[in-house]
Amino acid sequence: MTTVNRLRPRRSCLAVPGSNPRFLEKAQGLPADQVFLDLEDACAPLAKPEARHTIVKFLNEGDWTGKTRVVRVNDWTTEWTYRDVVTVVEGAGQNLDCIMLPKVQDAQQIVALDLLLTQIEKTMGFEVGKIGIEAQIENAQGLNNVNEIAQASQRVETIIFGPADFMASINMKSLVVGEQPPGYPADAYHYILMKILMAARANNLQAIDGPYLQIRNVEGYREVAQRAAALGFDGKWVLHPGQVEASNEIFSPSQEDYDHAELILDAYEYYTSEAGGKKGSAMLGDEMIDEASRKMALVIAGKGRAAGMRRTSTFEIPEA
Repeated sequence: MTTVNRLRPRRSCLAVPGSNPRFLEKAQGLPADQVFLDLEDACAPLAKPEARHTIVKFLNEGDWTGKTRVVRVNDWTTEWTYRDVVTVVEGAGQNLDCIMLPKVQDAQQIVALDLLLTQIEKTMGFEVGKIGIEAQIENAQGLNNVNEIAQASQRVETIIFGPADFMASINMKSLVVGEQPPGYPADAYHYILMKILMAARANNLQAIDGPYLQIRNVEGYREVAQRAAALGFDGKWVLHPGQVEASNEIFSPSQEDYDHAELILDAYEYYTSEAGGKKGSAMLGDEMIDEASRKMALVIAGKGRAAGMRRTSTFEIPEA
């Protein structure tokens, strides 16, 4: 069984209605790391059957170079899910990276999707296990079970926060998705985001923040995105082309931080080597670096490399 790629760049995850050919065409030219073609909320019930075939056509014929290709199906409590998965994966499974499952409430829902994907892959002669799963947490039950959900299948690549449905499920007093509810002096989302992040990191998964619905308020988007990025999230949904650039910037390290991380890795590799004196810790300028520094630098360097960043400095071996 193939191992899925849990390290795909996902700084910006662009939502595109699967029933809108014009938007599907435009999305191919936008600099989003991931595009997910939506059969759920962005697709009216009567439009879903035709949208499945539209998505298959665009996955097979479109140019999605450099993008993670995802389809969000409907959740298991509806009558649409199995047909979404069968039609899309049988029709375009070789041009699809992941299936996003919304409103995940327990591990068995992930197991069911895994089994269905495996049967389709075997039937169609596809590589078994190649298609990943993105699990979207959108209510209290899902959050309570998020650790088990993260461990439910080797296909799981990301855990995603779905704020709109989540806010409704806990009766949060706000109508602005992603904004703080009035009357609460702290960050009302901190516990939710941290619990998702811990479940993701404990299982080597990515953590993705959900949408900000005031699509023309880019400053508001930036503020909410910076909150998630500061905690350690890997990316955020974008609903409008105007949000893509902001998301790519916020979830990438600065050039200064990226260069510094690469310098730490080079310096640590040298100082722990025979030539560098086999040291457990050493000085890089005015900074002491050790194994913990290396681990922190790996995170920043990994994000920079995934974003296609290039170094502007190099480590120079000190003169004896």
